[in-house]
Amino acid sequence: MTTIATSRSSMSNKDWLTADWPAPPNVRTLITTRAGGVSAAPYDSLNLGAHVGDAAEAVAANRAILRERLPAAPAWLNQVHGVAVVDAAELGNAAPDADASFARAPGVVCAAMTADCLPVLLCDDAGSVVAAAHAGWRGLCDGVIEAAVAATQAKPATLMAWLGPAISPDAFEVGPEVRQAFLFKDPAAEAAFIGIDNGKYLVDIYLLARQRLGKLGIERVYGGDFCTVIDRDRFFSYRRDGVTGRMASLIWLEN
Repeated sequence: MTTIATSRSSMSNKDWLTADWPAPPNVRTLITTRAGGVSAAPYDSLNLGAHVGDAAEAVAANRAILRERLPAAPAWLNQVHGVAVVDAAELGNAAPDADASFARAPGVVCAAMTADCLPVLLCDDAGSVVAAAHAGWRGLCDGVIEAAVAATQAKPATLMAWLGPAISPDAFEVGPEVRQAFLFKDPAAEAAFIGIDNGKYLVDIYLLARQRLGKLGIERVYGGDFCTVIDRDRFFSYRRDGVTGRMASLIWLEN
């Protein structure tokens, strides 16, 4: 514990991100990178995932570092690649099986934890509701974005979205069953898949998310220019490393 405390005091979070979008001033965001924590390799250094094999005390220290930048502890979820959405204000210390959360109360922090999957942040023009969704390909295909939008109870035309760090189409290779699953839901998804020599496909998860948002009537979509696999110095990547940490994309309403 002494080593962790000493390391924590020397760390910086200057490499963390915020959403680049024209959100109302009371909408706040924070997107962690792999920098600024205390975990040892292969979780180095700001691993926020308690389920990936990292030392529990290191994860606790990393979450404490993050907490210093937030109005409250994040409403962590036990993400299961599904479509369930919960009210972050009602969670307390629970971590329910869900892949998205929303908040209307100020100071309640929604969180999506990722390491290649797509984090989607949402807010409305009035700054009255925010949401965060964890969209791996299964959840994206099954409708987690649609579920998160519905949970906000906002008119889609009043919503904007920001797509956070995820695997890019240069690195996201999938089998034909993934393509078929998306095409079954929407034939327009074919534009997101490029066939390669081994019978598999490179898929643009950012485009798939934009398509889903567009069909809902959400035209203002920002972000989507990252690659967690290629940018190894900045991001954790399960596809690249297998055993690795988790980042968080967070959104809340300021008091």
